[in-house]
Amino acid sequence: MSDRNPPDQEAVDSGRVHRPVLLERCLALARPALEHPGAVAVDCTLGLAGHATAFLKSCPEARLIGIDRDSQALDLATGRMRDEGLADRFTPVHAPFDQLDQQLDALGLGQVDLVFMDLGLSSLQIDQRDRGFTYRQDAPLDMRMDTSQELTAAQVLAEYDQARLSDVFSRYGEERYAGRIARAIVEARQEQPLTTSAQLDRLVDRAVPRGHRPPGNPAKRVFQALRIEVNGELDRLRRTLPQAMLRLAQGGRLIVESYHSLEDRMVKRFMAPGLHVDLPAGMPVVPDQARPYLSDLTHGAIKADAAERERNPRSASVRLRAVEMIGAIPEERRHRLQAEARGEGSDGRHRRVGHGSESRRRS
Repeated sequence: MSDRNPPDQEAVDSGRVHRPVLLERCLALARPALEHPGAVAVDCTLGLAGHATAFLKSCPEARLIGIDRDSQALDLATGRMRDEGLADRFTPVHAPFDQLDQQLDALGLGQVDLVFMDLGLSSLQIDQRDRGFTYRQDAPLDMRMDTSQELTAAQVLAEYDQARLSDVFSRYGEERYAGRIARAIVEARQEQPLTTSAQLDRLVDRAVPRGHRPPGNPAKRVFQALRIEVNGELDRLRRTLPQAMLRLAQGGRLIVESYHSLEDRMVKRFMAPGLHVDLPAGMPVVPDQARPYLSDLTHGAIKADAAERERNPRSASVRLRAVEMIGAIPEERRHRLQAEARGEGSDGRHRRVGHGSESRRRS
C-alpha cells in the first residue's frame, strides 16, 4: 500500500514505539458502546493501532474501521492487526479523517457506535527523522502526514509572505513574537533557504527575546503552527466533528484526545450545544427539541496523572473529552451540523482552508 522505502526496523517496531495515551480511560469509555453484537467503531486517527487493537481485544463482538492519511502507518497498523489475530474485524482506510462520511458511505455503513480521535502525532511521525515534525533532531522540514500531498513546511517558509507567516504563527501557534519571527524568516531566506529543522530552531532562538520566553524550547509553537498549516489540521477537525456526531447511533460515543489548546477549545465548544437545554432560564416546560441530546461522560477534560506522565512523557498535554448520544439531534441543530460538515459557516459560505495550493496563491 505504501510507496515509500521501508524505514529502519527500530522505527517501525509498533509494539515498542507506540504508547497509547490514557488507554485504560479510553477503554472504559468505549466498552459500553461496543459490547453488543455488530457494534462498529471508527478510529479516525489509526496511527500504529495502539488504541484500535485494545478496543477490539476488549470488545470481541465489535469491528473497527481504521482511518489514516499516512499510508506507511496504515501498512504497519494493518500488519499489527494481522499479527494480533484481529484482521477479520478490521478494515483499513487510507484517507484524511474529514472524509469520514464519504468513507463510511463507500463501506455501506450508516450509523456507528463509537468514533475515536487521538489528535496527537503518532510515534512513527515523531520518531522518524525524515518526517521533520520535531525540533529535537535535525531533519528536512517536511511535516506532511500524507506524503503524497504537495505542500511541505519548507515550502511554507519559502513561499508565504511575511504577513501570511505571521498570521500562521499567531493563529496556530499562539506565538507572541509571530511578527518578529516571520520577519526573521523572510530576511534569512534571501540569503539561504530554510530547509531543515535545525536551521529553523536556531532562527527562532535568535528572534525570540530571552527575557520573555515561556518554559521549554521557544521553537515549539512555531513547529506546531507549521504542522497545523501544512496538514490543515484545524480545518479538517472542524469538518470532521459534525460528521462524527451525525453518524452516532443512540448510545453511541464520541471520544477525543487533544494535545494543544486550539484543538481542545474546538472540541469543547463543539460538544457544548448538545449538553445543555437550549431555552432561556425559567421556562416551565422543556420541549423535546430543546432537550440535551448528549451526556458528558468525562465532566470536562481528563488529564494524565503523574504516573502516566512519568511513564509516557507525550501524555503531559493530553485533554480527553467524551460524550454519549442520548437523544435525537434537533432538526435546526442537525441542519447546522450538516453545513459545518461541508465546511460552511453560519452564513452558508465555505470557511477558509488555510493550507495547500489555494493558500499559496493568496500569498
